[in-house]
Amino acid sequence: MATIIDGKAIAARVRGEVAAEAAALREKGITPGLAVILVGDDPASRVYVNNKKKACAEAGIYSEEIALPADTTQDELLALIASLNSRSDINGILCQLPLPSHIDDKAVISAISPLKDVDAFHAANVGHIMIGDYTFLPCTPAGVMELLHSAGITAAGKSCVVIGRSNIVGKPMAMLLLHENGTVTVCHSKTANLKQICQGADILVAAVGKAKFVTADMVKPGAAVIDVGMNRDENGKLCGDVDFAGVEPVAGWITPVPGGVGPMTIAMLLKNTILAAKHQNALLIK
Repeated sequence: MATIIDGKAIAARVRGEVAAEAAALREKGITPGLAVILVGDDPASRVYVNNKKKACAEAGIYSEEIALPADTTQDELLALIASLNSRSDINGILCQLPLPSHIDDKAVISAISPLKDVDAFHAANVGHIMIGDYTFLPCTPAGVMELLHSAGITAAGKSCVVIGRSNIVGKPMAMLLLHENGTVTVCHSKTANLKQICQGADILVAAVGKAKFVTADMVKPGAAVIDVGMNRDENGKLCGDVDFAGVEPVAGWITPVPGGVGPMTIAMLLKNTILAAKHQNALLIK
């Protein structure tokens, strides 16, 4: 039976650390600030934004939500970002994705100052991650690494398999495991012999977006299985990319859905906001 890696408990610890750092900054006259932009009325995005606002309030971070109508033009959004880039009371900026189809995600991400890019999506920050000289890490992959560290799982010398190659999770996840001396294979929809590749993984990260995609026969006995997915099963119940009931007896460690990677994403966002505030106020020398 696998050890369950409790993302809620680990996220609570990180958020406590963030709150202590935020309090220390306030004593120096600095209140960390995060601006969250929401364009349109996507229900899932609204839930995410509300959760981020609540987490900021609990951590002592000032948060400012800017909710824009779905017909907001790209130029209007870029002008808003430019104004936020220039504000000293806003240390972090994130624009909730997905954006309406008439707005170019890449243009919006590029418009956010790399110094305030707490999602770590800007090309400059992606490049820093590639060479291992970074300030910010993407929140979900950083959360996964925190889960592994908290469980005492090291990547060094291990076979690490990441299923999924998105810019948000899959690619940066592979880089972080590589930076910690894992031997990394990135799998995707065109991968041949996926099952056999997964069977050799000491650390298996599933970020494919398909409910219960990873089954017990794909998992090496004793492996650490990290489930990044957030899906609905045939009964409408939340589930991950991993068939938890089938895999849990085989794996050595496993994250649940919900309560695994999900809580870590917001915790790492808060951590990035604190880092941004420190850098912008010259309290952290790189």
